[in-house]
Amino acid sequence: MRTPAPSLVPSRAPARRYALAGLALAALACLATAPAAAEATYPSKPITIVVAYPPGGSTDLMGRMLGTELSSRLGQPVVIENIGGAGGAIGAAKVAVAQPDGYTLLVGASNELAINKLVTKKVRYDIKDFTAIGLIASQPLVLVASPASGVKNAADFVQRVAKSPGKYSYGSSGVGTSLHLAGEMLKDQGKLFMTHIPYRGVAPLTNDLVGNNLEYGVFVLSSGLPHIKSGKVIALGTTEAKRSPLTPDIPALAELPQFKNVDIGVWFALMAPAQLPKPVYDKLRKALVDTLQSAEFRKKMEATGSVVASPAVDTDKYIASEIAKYQKIVQFAKIEE
Repeated sequence: MRTPAPSLVPSRAPARRYALAGLALAALACLATAPAAAEATYPSKPITIVVAYPPGGSTDLMGRMLGTELSSRLGQPVVIENIGGAGGAIGAAKVAVAQPDGYTLLVGASNELAINKLVTKKVRYDIKDFTAIGLIASQPLVLVASPASGVKNAADFVQRVAKSPGKYSYGSSGVGTSLHLAGEMLKDQGKLFMTHIPYRGVAPLTNDLVGNNLEYGVFVLSSGLPHIKSGKVIALGTTEAKRSPLTPDIPALAELPQFKNVDIGVWFALMAPAQLPKPVYDKLRKALVDTLQSAEFRKKMEATGSVVASPAVDTDKYIASEIAKYQKIVQFAKIEE
């Protein structure tokens, strides 16, 4: 039997396979270079900043002021999206699972970034789900007394509360907030026994203090200052280690021996989803640092009672230390929702 002679016409199958393979490689190359191209042209469309509270609060004000600055520096509109609920957790959760492309950011406060996870099991996100662009600013809290309390300063406050354990109450804007934790830190450090009254926000807390239905309360400085200046409440002391440069006439509670370790406030940070590409991070970081170094921005922040953060602060380490601080207070007060 004769073996058939090999065909002198070359088969087209290998050539077709090579062509298809080339097209596949080209497609993969395009897919690989597309993200890099997008990062290089970032930002090429409007950016959304999520504020995890309704309009009008301190975090909302911070987000809008920063958004204006970032827009001018990045050359794109910045849209503020208010997503209130669950002490800031709903808005923060949206950013935690967003596409890490730099177009969805969070201006977050200490509540949703550091405290919520410690006080409720309902919070599913973690600080590791974010990329920290940097701290923006901070504010001290302020302990105040109602006019009818008869208390004029922090020393009076300590003496009166220590003399009658359980008789007096203090109010905050809600369970697990920075204001609540500040009150519990004072109880722990001063060995004081007071009842915590959680309110649904600052407005009803203010009404009860001004109306002499509550002896003591904790405010964010910017919220309390108008009522302090008008004489509707008495400022007993701020809660950071040193007096606020914005209110040098109000003593720091840490000036009393009982409260020497009291150091707590509310802070704000610009965050993005985890795995943010470095070129995008670098552009956002530069825009934030330029903003923090702007004299005009600092002046605006001071008018709100805030102190602008130093760009030199390591944000990740700072937030980790704050979480450790809050954890101790939560354990002392047995706070859980």
